[in-house]
Amino acid sequence: MDTTQIKTSQVDADSIQEVFATLATAWNTADADLFSSVFTPDADYVTFNGQHLKGREAIAQVHMDLWRKFLKGSRLVSAEPMQIRFVHETLAIAHGKGAVLMRWQKKPSENRLSINTNVLIKQNGQWYITAFHNCRIQKMPWFIRLFAK
Repeated sequence: MDTTQIKTSQVDADSIQEVFATLATAWNTADADLFSSVFTPDADYVTFNGQHLKGREAIAQVHMDLWRKFLKGSRLVSAEPMQIRFVHETLAIAHGKGAVLMRWQKKPSENRLSINTNVLIKQNGQWYITAFHNCRIQKMPWFIRLFAK
């Protein structure tokens, strides 16, 4: 890889990290418009429980409803920096681990840790999430671990 590509990739990687920083800021301030702004208008968003949201409007509405009720006062916390892999100069895959910290929690419980997979595309010099999938990280049940040996 030549120096130009490395610099471009680092600039793009930093821009993608900023997308996820914006997501966290939006979550922590319950700003549904800001939250949905980092997604493409036709984005696919799969929640940890398998709900499939289609488009910015649905993403904004569902999160607004959650922040008004069950997730009121919650915060989004990262367990580690996003891992980014560039597939093309305008296409990237990013994985992240984190949790939702409920308003009464000092730290997230282990069973609330999730991993998400994101497909990002670069449009007009800006990176957007076009597909997002989130799921819980779970230990394999003891009986499966026992028989897997």
